[in-house]
Amino acid sequence: MSSLSQDVTGTPKEAELNDNITIFTRILDGLLDGYDNRLRPGLGEKVTEIKTNIFVTSFGPVSDTEMEYTIDVFFRQSWKDERLCFKGPMEMLALNNLLASNIWTPDTFFLNGKKSIAHNMTTPNKLLRLKDDGTLLYTMRLTISAECPMQLEDFPMDAHACPLKFGSYAYPVSEVVYTWTQGAAKSVVVAEEGSRLNQYHLIGQTAGTEDIYTSRGQYTVMMAHFYLKRKIGYFVIQTYMPCFMTVILSQVSFWLNRESVPARTVFGVTTVLTMTTLSISARNSLPKVAYATAMDWFIAVCYAFVFSALIEFGKKNLWHNHRRGNPLQELRVTNLTKDTSISTISNSTAVQLKPSETKAPDPKKTYNSVSKIDKMSRIVFPVLFGTFNLVYWATYLNREPVIKGAV
Repeated sequence: MSSLSQDVTGTPKEAELNDNITIFTRILDGLLDGYDNRLRPGLGEKVTEIKTNIFVTSFGPVSDTEMEYTIDVFFRQSWKDERLCFKGPMEMLALNNLLASNIWTPDTFFLNGKKSIAHNMTTPNKLLRLKDDGTLLYTMRLTISAECPMQLEDFPMDAHACPLKFGSYAYPVSEVVYTWTQGAAKSVVVAEEGSRLNQYHLIGQTAGTEDIYTSRGQYTVMMAHFYLKRKIGYFVIQTYMPCFMTVILSQVSFWLNRESVPARTVFGVTTVLTMTTLSISARNSLPKVAYATAMDWFIAVCYAFVFSALIEFGKKNLWHNHRRGNPLQELRVTNLTKDTSISTISNSTAVQLKPSETKAPDPKKTYNSVSKIDKMSRIVFPVLFGTFNLVYWATYLNREPVIKGAV
């Protein structure tokens, strides 16, 4: 008879498990009995404190043209709701996301968020823990696209502080206050393998708070700043080195003799067009800002050197032709002399022809000559360009970029 009773009721462990399930069911039913999720905890008695922290699983990409960045986080919020206190065999209940829709939760929103996605595969990625004293832990996984205001005067040697701002949408500080769970220094953590950035280094992050004042009252805003420093390697290969080589190529024309007019013309025109193409392509990866960046200044100076080399050739060639005189006039005088000689020989048959005299070459007339302007340009242009590069790179690489808006 005892064995039959044991088969019906199950093993002692199964009976204990069934008793616990019954107890937890009664606890949950009792918690929600008469519970109004429209009212915040401590309404009319005290301010509700929301403790938050952020764990960043991946950061990036960052868009310069849109001035925004994407971040994937576990967003945690904790608060105390004394209406949910319970007594049972366990100090904490692990609950799913279904209960979250039946209790009061903070109306947190992201001030500078452009688009946010709550992950729902395979089920909503939300976690809810309830302690016996009514303390709740509410965690969700989010992917957020947020604004990142950028000052690009130092581009591509620039650094930025990308903010993430959040707070209560409806409750002022007199009703709801946000704080960091472990203090500002440890409440924003980025995973070691969390960076997905090709053009930036994620050099650190900070957290802080600020109060904003509106017509509806004072609100607490939580702020996390992520500090980014741009990697310059791509731009050295893509822009700086081609500009540098184009300037050097334009100065090769100073070593060609002044009779090589076609070659020097090709050098000048080709390098000017190349610099024009480089300046246009360099701007395609940036937003249409109204000020000049550090790269713009470098390209402008390189363009000036290339254009000056072309102007130097044109001015030198004009000055050389002016010294030689008008070649068309010399040609007319030569033809006129030949015609006169032929007429004189035909009419003077009695005149004895003299042996032709050989005209000695003019020692002053030489070929493959180099003008004084070219000789001077061979020294002046490289020295000026080298000095500019020394000042440019020393200025931008040795100074710390100013990060505006940082905490």
